[in-house]
This record gives sequence, structure tokens and C-alpha cells, in this order.
Amino acid sequence: MTDAYQQIKSTLKGVMTALVTPMKLDGSVDYDTLARLIDWQIDEGINALVAVGTTGESATLAMDEHIDVIRFFVKQVAGRVPVIAGTGANSTHEAIALTAAAKEAGADFALLVVPYYNKPTQEGMYRHFKAIAEAVDIPQILYNVPGRTVADLSEETVSRLADIDNIVAIKDATGDLERGISLIRRVGERLVVLSGDDPTALELIKYGSKGDISVTSNIAPKAMSQAFELALEGRFDEACQIHDTVVHLHRDLFIESSPQPVKYALNKMGKIDKGIRLPMVWLSEQYHETIDNALKKAGLL
Repeated sequence: MTDAYQQIKSTLKGVMTALVTPMKLDGSVDYDTLARLIDWQIDEGINALVAVGTTGESATLAMDEHIDVIRFFVKQVAGRVPVIAGTGANSTHEAIALTAAAKEAGADFALLVVPYYNKPTQEGMYRHFKAIAEAVDIPQILYNVPGRTVADLSEETVSRLADIDNIVAIKDATGDLERGISLIRRVGERLVVLSGDDPTALELIKYGSKGDISVTSNIAPKAMSQAFELALEGRFDEACQIHDTVVHLHRDLFIESSPQPVKYALNKMGKIDKGIRLPMVWLSEQYHETIDNALKKAGLL
């Protein structure tokens, strides 16, 4: 791996918020609110921001909107923290186009989800990620989330991809701690291993993970960033004391499909409007009290 890629890998640490895409009631992107969210996240100590990931409703943004949001992130962040652009797709051609646009916009990393719905084989996934890496010279993060994609990127395939220079990290959102540990042991010298599962992310730090691409940090960026900073310093008792104040959010923010609960929570906190795009809908009324109580317990209401 080149020195340039080794250096940029070192910036992937701590808590990276997979930020929601705030929307107006008509479903259009609310850029004024997005600017405020970005500034708040950075002020609260977050280590990086993910633009248009799963939590950012990438599946329902048109391609031109998707690129516009990435450009806006880069401009608003203005180099204060790394910008990780969600550019994955189940079409390799589309993923290459989005990744090229992210590079042109000035994003620091591209986050590439395993192709969803069409269920590629391991060889198909290997060739997919290899093609994107060869087409666009930007540091790339693999993203394995079989709970959403159905297809599951195997450790063997990750190991093959780890030999490609500009594939620098993997976001493991399997929610399987033992599997995460095994992945670190197998590729941790070559790839930065990040968690994408808030409930197990802090524990995975003990085994060599460098951080967490988080949903919970949308609403609790300070507590999450402080806890993970302490954990990375080996101060786990102190980290757990802070983490315990928000740990219940990891469960409650997935009481319905994300980002429905986290958007409701941010609205309740006065951070965003009630905009969301079909087929996602506003959080079911039966769960409002659960999220309200979770926010109060965390000291966020």
C-alpha cells in the first residue's frame, strides 16, 4: 500500500455518523437543516461524517440528488473532518459513476455497500469491488450489511480485496461480534476494520477495531465520540460509564426500519422537520412513547 493510502487510513477512527438526510414535508432535501446538522455534529466532537449512506436514505434519492448531497457535505464540512460518501449500488456501472462523482466533489472516502437484491456470488462481489477500485482512485471502504442486502461478503473475499491498494477499510455491520473479531484477525493488518453495528461496536474496539459508523451518534454525538475516544485509549471503564448513558438507544433506534426512528428522534429534539420518502414513512404512533422515553433517559429531551 502506498504511503498516501497508509496516511489516510489513519484518519478512520472513532465515531463516524451515518447522517440522516433531512427533508421538508414535501420530501425535498432540506439543505439549510443539513448545514446545521453537519455543524452540530462536528461541534459535538464527531470524527467523520457519512453522506448518503443507508441512514441517509440513499435508496430513495435520485442519482443527481445523491451527488448534490455529497457536494454539499464536502462544501459544508470544509475539511474539518473526513467526508465518507455513500456510493454503493447493485449495478457496478452506477457505483462507478457515483464514486467518480464523489471523488470529483472532494470526498475523502467512498463507502460501497455489497450489491443488494440481485444476490451476486462471492466472485461477482469480488469483481464488482475490484472494478470500482480500479476505475476510481479514491480510498474505498467495503460495507457488509447482510441484514439489508441479503448477499453476505465472506472473509475470504474480503481478504482478496484487501490486496487492492485503494480498498482501505471495511464496515462490518453483521452484528456478529465473533465474526468481527475473526475479521480483524484475518485482515486487520491490511484493512481498517470499523463496526457498523452500534450494540457491539465498543466491545469490538478491544480486539482491534478502530471505530464505529454509527446511527446512534445522529442524536448523541458527544457521548458516542467521547466513549469511543476513551476506548481507543484503552480506558474502557471510563468509556463504558459514558456509553451506558446511551446504550439503550442502540436498541430503540431500530424499533422500526432505520431511519424512521432516528428521524423521529431528531424531530423530537427540534433538529429536523418530518420529511421522509416513501416507501419509508414516519414512525408508527405506537412507538412514539418508546423513543420519547429513550431520549429522556439519555438526557436528550
